[in-house]
Amino acid sequence: MKRILFILFALIVSSPVLATEEVANVENIGQIASLIRWSGVFFSLLVVAATWLLLKFINSMVESIGSQFAQYRMLLQKLQSFMQFFIYMSAGILVFMMSFRINDQILALIGGTLAVSVGFALKDLAASFIAGMTVMVDRPFQVGDRVTFEGNYGDVIAIGLRSVRMRTLNDDIITIPNNKFLNEVTVSGNYGALDMQVVIPFYVGLDEDITLARDLIQEAASSSRYIHLPKPVTVLVRQTITDNYLAIQLTCKAYVVDTAYEKLFETDITLRVMKEFKKHGIRPPKIAVNAG
Repeated sequence: MKRILFILFALIVSSPVLATEEVANVENIGQIASLIRWSGVFFSLLVVAATWLLLKFINSMVESIGSQFAQYRMLLQKLQSFMQFFIYMSAGILVFMMSFRINDQILALIGGTLAVSVGFALKDLAASFIAGMTVMVDRPFQVGDRVTFEGNYGDVIAIGLRSVRMRTLNDDIITIPNNKFLNEVTVSGNYGALDMQVVIPFYVGLDEDITLARDLIQEAASSSRYIHLPKPVTVLVRQTITDNYLAIQLTCKAYVVDTAYEKLFETDITLRVMKEFKKHGIRPPKIAVNAG
């Protein structure tokens, strides 16, 4: 009996609190509903539909004109991007103005949303800006350097406050945020110099004339039109196993006169060495046979 009386007392005490919360929730819902201009919601839906049709029409026009006049395709695509951004912004503002009654509460809501959005957007931008200043002061690489970064290999063509642009050997332009360089390893092949060391491995059999092979590689590299002679040509020799082949690896280390000729230099030396190997009967390695 006491427990029943206690439960009834608790319900009587708590019922005003629950009622107050329900009233507050109803008032909040009512305030939100009062901000909506219901007559403008229908017209907002028409604006959204018209915007979608307009964008579809612009896309079809750009594709049609671009296919007929290829020389203007890039310009049309740039204009299309600008127009899409302008249409999205205009439609969004129009829909908002038609669907809501503008007052102090709406302005406060907009201001808070914009402040949070801008804060998140500026966070990465500020990090890239600080990293850009660090890159410019510390100078781990320079414009014109041939670098390796996260598997990408190419020339640095621009260092900005937000990002670094690199042109790969496939003529692709890669844009890398500056804050990436604070935590990743960057390898610079020339570091401000015009010349750069190029490493080219060759493999011959164990029974071949290693001294002759080394001399032929040395001569081929030294006589290349792309060689930077003020720096030495080195050929290193070691025994290795590669793809089940017992072989002698001869590594040619020579300097190309300009980083732009790196691959031409490598190709020139390889063709010369292969020709001399064939002429002197120096054969490639043979597959290893298990003794068992």
